[in-house]
Amino acid sequence: MKYRVLIEQDEDGVYVAEVPALPGCMTQGSTRTEALENIKEAIELYLESLEAHGDPVPPSIMEEIVEVAA
Repeated sequence: MKYRVLIEQDEDGVYVAEVPALPGCMTQGSTRTEALENIKEAIELYLESLEAHGDPVPPSIMEEIVEVAA
């Protein structure tokens, strides 16, 4: 499954990652790579929890990235 992940660096230099399709699914890391690794684990645990409680799993995304000249 694929989910959109937003990563932003906060004012302290920490990278915060969150998944808009999964409310409350967020984590952080001292590097972008660490934040990505952590959010993958957070997504897996979130989905396991949904399944364990019989809640529906949000569908994965289908998106394209479009580049335009600025």
